[in-house]
Amino acid sequence: MNPVVGLDVAKGESQVQAFLDQSKPYGKSFSMKHTKEELDQFLDFLKEVEEVAGQMPMVILESTGHYHSPVIQYLEEQGILYILLNPIISYQAKKSSLRKVKTDVIDAYQLCVLYYKEDLEPHKTRGIQLLDLRNLSRQQETVTNMYVEAKLQFHTILDQVFPEYRKVFGDLYSRVSLLILKEYPTSEAVLAAGESKL
Repeated sequence: MNPVVGLDVAKGESQVQAFLDQSKPYGKSFSMKHTKEELDQFLDFLKEVEEVAGQMPMVILESTGHYHSPVIQYLEEQGILYILLNPIISYQAKKSSLRKVKTDVIDAYQLCVLYYKEDLEPHKTRGIQLLDLRNLSRQQETVTNMYVEAKLQFHTILDQVFPEYRKVFGDLYSRVSLLILKEYPTSEAVLAAGESKL
């Protein structure tokens, strides 16, 4: 036998469907929340399928932004092999299907059917450190983009309120420059303060 378990992943929960072999669904589809307790129950279900089929089933699921992350992390911690599908592949398979109905139950079922049709490779385990590094890199990119946007807005406002100020300091963002600008935000404020006070 060649067992597989299809997971249609959504926000906070997944629909589960098992097959013992091609055209041999096992049990009814059920819903599983992405909590530690329900993931432990899911592991028990995988072991149940293993007992019936004679081998541990492959788990197949779509990449869904970040919704699949807790499931993937759990599977990797338990040493369970899984296939992480590009959504485009499963979308193309659904398009060619006669059924055009969109339900989580059918989608979990279709993932199992797709497993037997295609020659799919198990996902290479990246490890939690690599996943953390990827998330940190994305966060760093977001913060950098916010920083660049803030500097552009600063330039725009400065050009409107105090255009002469750009020529005063080589580094507009130095501590001294920003403190002076905070104290004297307009050219009128600078002239009123006088040279000796400055």
